Amino acid sequence: MLNSVTTIIDRDLCIGCGLCVEVCPAKTISMQNGKAVVSGTYSMGCGHCEAVCPVQAIRVEALEHPFALSSVTTDDRWMPHGEYDTGQLVRLMRSRRSCRNYANKKIERNVLEDLVKIGTTAPSGTNSQLWSFTVIASRREVVILGAQIARFFQKLNTMAERTWLRFFSQVFGGDELGRYYRRYYETVREGLLLWEREGVDTLFHGATSVIIVGGKKSAGSPLEDGLLASQNILLAAHSLGLGSCMIGFAVEAISRDRKIRQMLEIPGDESVYAVIALGYPAEKYHKAAYRKKIIPRYPSLLNN
Repeated sequence: MLNSVTTIIDRDLCIGCGLCVEVCPAKTISMQNGKAVVSGTYSMGCGHCEAVCPVQAIRVEALEHPFALSSVTTDDRWMPHGEYDTGQLVRLMRSRRSCRNYANKKIERNVLEDLVKIGTTAPSGTNSQLWSFTVIASRREVVILGAQIARFFQKLNTMAERTWLRFFSQVFGGDELGRYYRRYYETVREGLLLWEREGVDTLFHGATSVIIVGGKKSAGSPLEDGLLASQNILLAAHSLGLGSCMIGFAVEAISRDRKIRQMLEIPGDESVYAVIALGYPAEKYHKAAYRKKIIPRYPSLLNN
């Protein structure tokens, strides 16, 4: 989705280098009489033009100036390609593990807001930035959300127990209920029993906060946008001393249960793509994560 034009060019400062024209993906800017001018009727709002201008003659008003975080000091300078230590980047990525043991320590609201802002540094289709972030800031509210999700899965398990419903699902519904029964029913049943009898939180694992990442369905690639933003949040959380865990069961419940969506004030034109449990970790590791060996595929396109 292309945005309205909010680009402003100071003709007195412009030196006519034309760099802004070269990097503008929407052709919003052109050169006239040796100066850059806004000539297009739409803009992607990416800010490439503002960032590339050597004399600061361009400003995109739709963007937040400055991009500042309250919990850490940021550097507004662009980092050239190849300048960052890739080894340390990979170390961060491998060190972030799914955390399922949290300390009873509150995450301050400014840290949660910084994580959301960091999430928005991810790329999005046509730079639409049509994602949404719903923050559950306290452990008490996380427990309330968990109880509503438990109610959803209790109903789903009750349905899955009925053989005739699984049969109709197989014949008319692509066997969706049957697959759930075979793969998740028993695990969910055990989790619900622990929740009801002992108060054990097998869903959010004691996390003190949750960030729900969604997006407008009208975006060009809403699922990809939401997951890219989520990855940014996961990595930033680790760097800020927080543990994190993606909760797929919560995504399913929020997506399907209207009551939960209403409780979270998620509008009908948005979908939920990730639910991230957050908290200060009560666990410590001595090795970074390993991964299964992957063999890349190299198709011979030149021979076709």
